[in-house]
Amino acid sequence: MKTSLLLRTALFRGITEDEAASMLDCLGAFEKQYEKGGAIFRAGETTQNIGLVLSGSVNIESGDVWGNRSILGRAEVGQIFAETYACIPGEPLLVSAAAAERCEILFLNASRLLTTCSSSCPCHSRLIRNLLQLTAQKNLALSRRILHTSSKTIRGRLLSYLSEQAQVNGGLRFSIPFNRQQLADYLNVDRSAMSAELSKMRAEGLIACDKNSFVLLQPLAE
Repeated sequence: MKTSLLLRTALFRGITEDEAASMLDCLGAFEKQYEKGGAIFRAGETTQNIGLVLSGSVNIESGDVWGNRSILGRAEVGQIFAETYACIPGEPLLVSAAAAERCEILFLNASRLLTTCSSSCPCHSRLIRNLLQLTAQKNLALSRRILHTSSKTIRGRLLSYLSEQAQVNGGLRFSIPFNRQQLADYLNVDRSAMSAELSKMRAEGLIACDKNSFVLLQPLAE
């Protein structure tokens, strides 16, 4: 693979192209391609590998035996997934990872990544620090989802999520990374009921929206 691609990822931040090229064999790196909907990891499986998205995107999902599905998050180009399970040998996955679109994934062995070489090279130590920072950021993202789904009402969940998106984007006009079904899955609500609530909020003059674009028209209060 072109190691120059890795240098644009947060995991390899601060590492040179030569250092990245020399580390790939040590990390047991290999690539795989998946078509849209393809299963990368399934709940209940174990893995020793961290996934790094080189192209496309990956949905992180939870589901039950009746086929109900909830999207917990998405890994875009340059982002990692399954790192928590890969770092705990033998720990079964509680979630699944599936290709949101045609994608290419680089897999890295977590045990090799966490074990520094005998010379304790600075680039390996930097890689470990980057992984720790990324894991902390993802923990924050999960905490945000818990916050958004803590309300008992659909409107409360929408208000929480839209308010946070306005803050993240620095204004009352923004686009979200989900379509309607994905937003419903993320907030763990029924899509039809959520669409009805969005229509009510629009009729009340609280928001304007078109597909995944939103404008908050006045301060929101539940």
